[in-house]
Amino acid sequence: MKIEDLQVKQELNRNRISVSVSWEDCDQPAKEVFIETDSQYKLSANSIPHAFLVGCLVPALHFGEKRIKIDADISPDLLEGLETIMAIMTIWSQGKYKPLTVESGIQKTLQKRDNKGRAAMLYSGGIDSLAALRLNRLHFGKDHPGYIRDCLFIHGFDIGGVVERGMKYHVFDRAVDAMKNVTEDADAISIPAYTNIRHLCDNRDLWLNYFFGAVLSAVAHAFDNRIDLFYIASSYDLNNLVPCGSHPLLDPEYSSSYLKIKHRDVALTRMEKLKIVSEWGPGLQNMRVCLANVQERLNCGICEKCVRTMTGLLALNSLHKTQAFVEDDVTPEMFAGFKITIRHREPFYQEMIKPLQEIGRLDLVSTIELKLAEKQ
Repeated sequence: MKIEDLQVKQELNRNRISVSVSWEDCDQPAKEVFIETDSQYKLSANSIPHAFLVGCLVPALHFGEKRIKIDADISPDLLEGLETIMAIMTIWSQGKYKPLTVESGIQKTLQKRDNKGRAAMLYSGGIDSLAALRLNRLHFGKDHPGYIRDCLFIHGFDIGGVVERGMKYHVFDRAVDAMKNVTEDADAISIPAYTNIRHLCDNRDLWLNYFFGAVLSAVAHAFDNRIDLFYIASSYDLNNLVPCGSHPLLDPEYSSSYLKIKHRDVALTRMEKLKIVSEWGPGLQNMRVCLANVQERLNCGICEKCVRTMTGLLALNSLHKTQAFVEDDVTPEMFAGFKITIRHREPFYQEMIKPLQEIGRLDLVSTIELKLAEKQ
């Protein structure tokens, strides 16, 4: 793989950084890959090598490229981190993904940046990111360098990430509006970002098991002239870690000398996070857990993620308190349309059994136990 033609430009009220990606050991088409944001936020040329090296690594591994060549100097911290990431992915894939060579220069000295003490996070509106933002506000003072000042919301992730489903900019804009209800209460700046990195390879298993944390990190690097600390909320707790695109072993290794990436809240279970969010009004009212992106609703109320979250809120006596879901109850029939034993979701349901027993919802307990017994 070659990463060439590094550019910074302004297009249609947006600032964009981009590169040309071409392949050497497979028949994938060459592609312009970009990260952009609204024109009021600056993306610097210094961001380009790190952002796109991080973003392109996993697709290069997937398609069997022998090297990534980029004519730029790369932070030694990041180069060492990528070696660790490739070793982990080799183990996780049982040898399918083989380490490649990164051909680049090495930054021997640090360039001066003026962003010391500014932290940001990936904000999706889901339970993980909502809990992370809420805990940050409870634990960090406004003058602390770990205080989150910017929340990045990414188009090209779940919205606009799958080409055949369309770009759905109107859905993204609606989600941004809901996001602002939360970030304004938290006194943080919501920043929309747009990227097509996922379009390099939209294999679903690759995305979920290896790739999505790299895309989050790549977008964060695009803002490394603004921030020097980036939080990614955990997907699984310590007792239930599995290979995953965002993982406490992976995310920090995407850091550079200019940007530290931290995988946070891995000690908390999903129900513990949900309880934190349920006690925060703006978070409870504006959570966006659904990937269906239906019209006029933040959450469809039908899919597995919606039903799972609604069930947790019901167990916490909070479902009827939120406008994020139209429904104010959960019935066993709602579980009929999906399995709960796919993609390591069992722990999310197992921890709901006891609180559901305590509120007398034995019908849901029986349903969950039967669903857990199903084979994948």
